[in-house]
Amino acid sequence: MERPPAVVDLVLDGIVGIGGAGGLREAADRLVGEAARSARTGRRAGRRVAVDVPSEVTVDTATCRGQPSGRPAAVRADVTVAFGALKPALVVGPAAALAGQVELVDIGLGPWLRGTPALRVTEWSDVVDWWPELGPAAEKYTRGVVGLATGSAAYPGAAVLSVGGALAGPTGLVRYAGSARDDVLLHHPSVIASGRVADAGRVQAWVCGSGLGTGEEAAAELRAVLAAPLPVVLDADALTLLVDGTMADRLRRRDAPIVITPHDREFARLCGEEPGADRVAGALGLAAWMNAVVLLKGDRTIVATPDGRAYVNPTGTPALATGGTGDVLAGLLGSLLAAGLAPERAAAAAAYLHGLAGREAARTGPVTATDVAAALRPVVARLP
Repeated sequence: MERPPAVVDLVLDGIVGIGGAGGLREAADRLVGEAARSARTGRRAGRRVAVDVPSEVTVDTATCRGQPSGRPAAVRADVTVAFGALKPALVVGPAAALAGQVELVDIGLGPWLRGTPALRVTEWSDVVDWWPELGPAAEKYTRGVVGLATGSAAYPGAAVLSVGGALAGPTGLVRYAGSARDDVLLHHPSVIASGRVADAGRVQAWVCGSGLGTGEEAAAELRAVLAAPLPVVLDADALTLLVDGTMADRLRRRDAPIVITPHDREFARLCGEEPGADRVAGALGLAAWMNAVVLLKGDRTIVATPDGRAYVNPTGTPALATGGTGDVLAGLLGSLLAAGLAPERAAAAAAYLHGLAGREAARTGPVTATDVAAALRPVVARLP
């Protein structure tokens, strides 16, 4: 068939499956292009249903082939019916946006699905299982104490937002160390605040970097955080302070876990290039190189571990692409670390709940980071 009918009710895409390689043949490529044009121009092209994966996506790397115009050559489906197991292309990377609504169908492959999965998709049940239980003998110190070296006189909001994220987590006490302490106490009077890390007191994990600045005073605070044998979250300005290599020895000497939270531009400053279309491979490479858990922010946020495991977050929303939401995420992540979660679980759970909070905040209009911090508390309250 050279062209599809002018009006169709259903387009079923089964041109190329998970083992396909090479480009579509000319006739098939024309049909895919016609279906895409019909959808863009509003002509009735019917619902597009893909079999297992949309044709022309690269299943394992979650990329899709492009044309000289830059338009993906792959089919854009309304619904993808996946058989037996989810494929990476359906949950992460540029290809995931082409899958539409994904429906997983059990076809009896369970006994043959062995080994380590390429990706783990965080689910609500995971967060419930990982969340620390609050027993009758609990008190503020046994629940964990998180310290935050964030914000500055120039960026006090970063301190307020990161502390807000931490207070929504499971720890019993939040300590703040920095020059924004007056602003923090104004908004969060339950916090114990001091002027610098050395005076903060005992904590079980640190969050460092959001709005900290990149001058010598900020670098000194980062060095103090890295000197403590505790789990640490490095965000924003802390990552910038790592780029010149002056902290390399301190990083190498650490035995305690490190979680870094770059977006793509911060990733590029650390690595010399952006993560590229295969974001999972990029995150895993950085995690191995830095011996740190990497939370690579963006659409379908990825958590990668130094030993090659990767989680993808399904709850994100473009509404989170606004200033300060990463500060909230860092604070929540630090609280989970201080409560005793393994670094990759803390990162995956924080990304999941932060994404839900972003969705919740978006229900009432344009989203600010303050809205996300406020929405975190009712989202966490749903945990049993």
